[in-house]
This record gives sequence, C-alpha cells and structure tokens, in this order.
Amino acid sequence: MSNTVAPPRQAGAGWAGKAASLYAVGGARKYVNAAERHRALAAMRELPPKKALFALTLAWTGARVSEVLALTAASFQVEAGVVAIITLKRRSFIVREVPIPPDLMAALDQQFGIAARQRDPATRTLRLWPWHRTTAWRVIKGVMAQAGVAGRQACPRGLRHAFGVGTLQATIPITLTSVWLGHASLRTTAIYTTACGPEELAFARRFWETSRAVVIIPPTSRRTRAR
Repeated sequence: MSNTVAPPRQAGAGWAGKAASLYAVGGARKYVNAAERHRALAAMRELPPKKALFALTLAWTGARVSEVLALTAASFQVEAGVVAIITLKRRSFIVREVPIPPDLMAALDQQFGIAARQRDPATRTLRLWPWHRTTAWRVIKGVMAQAGVAGRQACPRGLRHAFGVGTLQATIPITLTSVWLGHASLRTTAIYTTACGPEELAFARRFWETSRAVVIIPPTSRRTRAR
C-alpha cells in the first residue's frame, strides 16, 4: 500500500440531499456528550503514542477518519498550531485549516519529527499514520469501550458530532464551526444547535427549583398506589 497522500474522494450524487440529525430514527443519540468526551479524551492519553495522537487529532479537529489518515508533515504549520485538512465528500478540491491545541501540536512534532520532515522532499508527503481505515476504527472503538461509551455515538462520527456540539456550546461562531468541519452549507452545521447546552440546563434547573416538592414521588406513595 502506498504511503503517499491519496486524492480526495468524490461526493456521491445524493449526499448533499441527505437529512442530517443528531439522532437515529429510533431516537438513539449519535453524538458523544460532554461527560463521555471527557472520559474518551482521558482514555486516548493512555494509548501508545501514535494511536493516542491519531485519536486526539481526530477529536480536536472534528475531521473524518480518512481525512486524518491522509495527513502528512506538509499538512501542518507547526509554529501556528494549524493543520490543513483535505475535505472529503465535496465535488471540488477544498482544503480547510483547523487550529489544534498547542500541546497536541508539540506532541505531534516530537513524535513524528514534523518540522524535520517538512525540510525533506522524500518525507514531507508521507502519511503520519499509514493505516487502513479498519485499523483506525478499531483504535476509536477501543477508546470508547475503555471510556464506557456505548451505542450509536461510540464511533469516530460520534467524536465529529461532539466537536460540532462542543464548539457551538463554547460560543464559537457557527460560520467558523462550519468551516472547521468542512460543511458545504450552514444548514448542515445548524443540527448541532439542537443539543441541550449549558445555558439551557441552567434555565431548566431554575424551573425545577420552582416545583421541587413534586418532582419525585415519595416511595410510600408508590407502594400505596401499587396496592
């Protein structure tokens, strides 16, 4: 298998028209919530370095598995802490730049010698993770199992959705989140606004406080009704 960057996959004819949602038809959640993401990030740090860095790059860019697998030393601006990602599922060739945490950029440079590779024409376009997609999926599935995350969200796409939800709940403009995720339309990014955020929970708690006495039915009442 070649270790060079593959050209971006073309979008299918019907892809743009698919209805997007954070929930499956039966109501199963597709995104990793904040608590699950926190546990997943902790589990990622326990992996061997190359696997850990792959998983963390996936989580902190919101990229698709194939997009991260295509990254090379040439994809990074080390000093700026930015990674250039070739966007898949688009009919034209599009590259988006996504900032990543400084400690992640430093760890990537230390592990792969990115700055040194960039100066060598023979290595600058070699993939950092020359894996098959199946291997990458197994890494993330293992992380999810270790973090106690199960269900539809326990997969790479669940992390991508978590990135979208998390950025908007951190008050990052939806236009910027859309660019970072490589969406062709803001309508696609808008699905992440449907997740219940911290502000909504704060309002809900105030409402619960007004009816605290009737939120929980006392055990004695339940036994009485059972008779």
